[in-house]
Amino acid sequence: MCSDSRILLLLLLLLSLVAPSSTHEQAKDGGVPTTKTTPRLEELRAQGSEALFNLDYDVARQRFTELNRLYPDDPIGPQMLATTLWLETLNRTRRLQAAIYSTQSFYAKPEDKPDPRLTQDFSDLTREATRLATSRLRLNPRDPQTLYVLGATESLKASFAATVERRFMAALRYGSSGVDRHRDVIKLDPNFCDAELTIGMYAFIVGTLPLPARILAGIAGVRGSKKHGIQTLERVAKDGHWMRDDAKVLLIAIYKREKHFPKALALSRELHHRYPRNYLLSLETADTLVSLAALDRQERRTKEAETLEREALDTFEKLLHKRSGAEAGARALDLVHVRYGEALLLMNQPGRAAEQFLAATAVRRADAGLVSRAHLLAAQAFDVAGKRNEALVEYRIVLSRPNVYDSHDQARRGLKRPYKGQTHK
Repeated sequence: MCSDSRILLLLLLLLSLVAPSSTHEQAKDGGVPTTKTTPRLEELRAQGSEALFNLDYDVARQRFTELNRLYPDDPIGPQMLATTLWLETLNRTRRLQAAIYSTQSFYAKPEDKPDPRLTQDFSDLTREATRLATSRLRLNPRDPQTLYVLGATESLKASFAATVERRFMAALRYGSSGVDRHRDVIKLDPNFCDAELTIGMYAFIVGTLPLPARILAGIAGVRGSKKHGIQTLERVAKDGHWMRDDAKVLLIAIYKREKHFPKALALSRELHHRYPRNYLLSLETADTLVSLAALDRQERRTKEAETLEREALDTFEKLLHKRSGAEAGARALDLVHVRYGEALLLMNQPGRAAEQFLAATAVRRADAGLVSRAHLLAAQAFDVAGKRNEALVEYRIVLSRPNVYDSHDQARRGLKRPYKGQTHK
């Protein structure tokens, strides 16, 4: 998988924290005709989407099932049920985080296969959403709302293919189709701001390509820039209807990638205040604090760095305390320990980091794939700490477990020579 494709897939993954949906009605004098919605449909969609942001998949499924029952001819029902299925799957397998998709390991040859029933259920729902949207467009080809939902369904299929099935070329095809649909929406209705979300992502992605790839893309008529992409997403975050918070989630990761950490911190805090049950937003806040502290240390602002690090560590400790207090919440302890360990590594505390990685392996009902990754991270942290014997033990444990991403290759390299680099960047 080339680096260009990894960039695209990282951005697709950022939809992990968003719900790609809209029942946006933009009726304007003299504008193109659009599908009308009802207050009850809007209410159910809003309740279900809020539940998704708060990681409450049971409530989300109930609301979208009711929406689908009351409005069986509307494609938004099956589309949002498919979205719920996808996001719940990522949360269960600890893939509902952007960091994992920015590593080379994720793009290794997949050995873990998703449940066939899961992929069939997802396929059935997205097929039904596409059928209903296509039927509506036959009656009114100039309906921007229905065309938007059709494009959002394609983007959803791209995200599922990349993050669950790890079919990367299929993800690229679906993602490109979704962008094309949303460009058509803007042609019909230039004020349909929500449709600019995927368009802004696409512009940013193209802008991150190496110069030779950008030149080739330009010859093929594909153009974009990081600046334009960010500006577009910022516009959706400010003026979008249903997609404002989705754009903010994307901007958090983009700001962090571009090292605009204060902007990322402000957005993660804002969203966590709005969706307090989404612990992933707290993890993003803590991670950003650690990155800011690292920059302060480089500039010899030691006191400022220590303040930021204390806040970050306090955030992790509070998450561990909160999530150990309830059975449902305790299922995420493995991920909190791993992210805590990664932060400690960045803070040059490999010994403490190893303790957190090993704690992740001991969590009851921890995700098996994450346990393997935690053993590998513990081995690497022990190597950085100069504890070679402990590292060798952990590398051998990794090799005794199923191969997750390229964990066996990394473990074999670790057995041959001590690991020296950082593990999560």
